[in-house]
Formats: sequence, structure tokens, C-alpha cells
Amino acid sequence: MDATVLGAWVATGLTLLIFSFLYKDNPLFKLAEHLYVGVSVGYIIVKTYDTVIVHLVVKPIVENGEIALLIPVAIGMLMLTRYVPKAAWLSRYAFAFIVGMGAGLAIPRTISSFILKQIEDTVRPLMSMTGPDGLAFSMNLLNPGSNLNALIILLGVSSVLFYFFFSIEHSGAGRAVARTGVIFLMVSFGAGFGYTVMARMSLLIGRLTDLIEFSDASYGRPTIWLLILMIAVLFFLSRRDQEHPPDTH
Repeated sequence: MDATVLGAWVATGLTLLIFSFLYKDNPLFKLAEHLYVGVSVGYIIVKTYDTVIVHLVVKPIVENGEIALLIPVAIGMLMLTRYVPKAAWLSRYAFAFIVGMGAGLAIPRTISSFILKQIEDTVRPLMSMTGPDGLAFSMNLLNPGSNLNALIILLGVSSVLFYFFFSIEHSGAGRAVARTGVIFLMVSFGAGFGYTVMARMSLLIGRLTDLIEFSDASYGRPTIWLLILMIAVLFFLSRRDQEHPPDTH
């Protein structure tokens, strides 16, 4: 059995074990779950050791003499003092440095991406110059820079901000503006939820595609044989639980 066929059997088996949760929580699903978590943690540890410790710390210090890298190494070692009760207070300096540096790097990027970019899109001109004295209004929704999209963004941002402005009672015209803000919020939340569902559906389609592909005779039909085996094991476990129900006392 070559590596491709073996990989097909392993991938099919783990996929079917995960799908067994659709029946109910069972030992087969727990086995696949524990394998996934354990392999993921082991992979992260190995990759972190190889990438960070070996290539970013040990080799530059030993081969290139970059002694300045001992500073981040010292900060990392201070974080490990958290596990020593008498020296745990030293870890506060390391965590304070990491949090401060992270905030200093994240705040400007967040302001630039979520605030300044939003302001830039909101204050775009609603009319476009077509000549020395001519103005035009572009209504192409497929063009993000069209005047119609600029108008929609302006109405959306203004109405959403007004919805969260509670110093004025939302009645009359203000109620209509607040309701418009709610509509824009619901569209935004729906788009985000739809994107999440589409991402999960793409993963499901990928797994089902592999199951269909691995049902071919060139792989030994692992999908069919492992599905039959899994159903038999689940049937056995179900009968065992009926004959010997768990003690709830």
C-alpha cells in the first residue's frame, strides 16, 4: 500500500468518524476529536521549535553573532517564570511589554483600517466631474467607486450613527432614520453570517468531494468499507448501551 492509498484511508476514516457525531456523541467521534487536537498541538509545537527557536534565535546568534536577539529571549524566559510561584512577579514585566507593544502596533492599524478608511469612503464626492463645467452621477453598483455606492455608504454610516445617538428621542423623522440604520446593521450582520456559512459549506463540500473520490476502486474503496464498519460499530455500541444503561446515581 503506497502513501497515497494509505492517506486516502486515513483521511476517509477520520472524516467519517467526525460525521458520526450527526448520529450522537459517541466514542468514535471522541477518538477523532482527540486525535485532531493532539496532532494539531504536536504540529504547532514542532513548527514553533523549528521556526522560532532554531531559525530565528539559535542560528542567527550562533552563525551571525546577532547578540541583540538575547533580549527577546530574556523576555520570553521571564514569561515562563509564571510557573514558579516565588518568581511569578517577574512575568508581569514581560506581559506588560508584550501587551504594550501589541497595543502600539494594533491601534494605528485598527484606526487606519476601520476608522480612517470608513471616513474616506463616507466623504467621497456624490457627483463626478466630466469636464470643465459638467457633473455626472454614476449609478453602477458593480463599481465600488461609483457615486451611487458613495451615496449608499453615506446614508448607511449616518443612519447607523444616529441609531446609536440616544440623546435625541427616536420619533418622527428620527425614527425613520434610526430604522434605516437598523436595516443597514441587519444587512451587515447577515452578510457576515452568510460569509461564515459559505466558508463552512466550502469545507463540507471539500470533505464530501474527497469521500466520493476515495470510493473509487483505485484507492480500495475506503469510503464504502469504512462506512460499513462505522455503522456496525455504532450499532454494537447502541445495543450495548441498551443492555447496560449507564448508572446515573
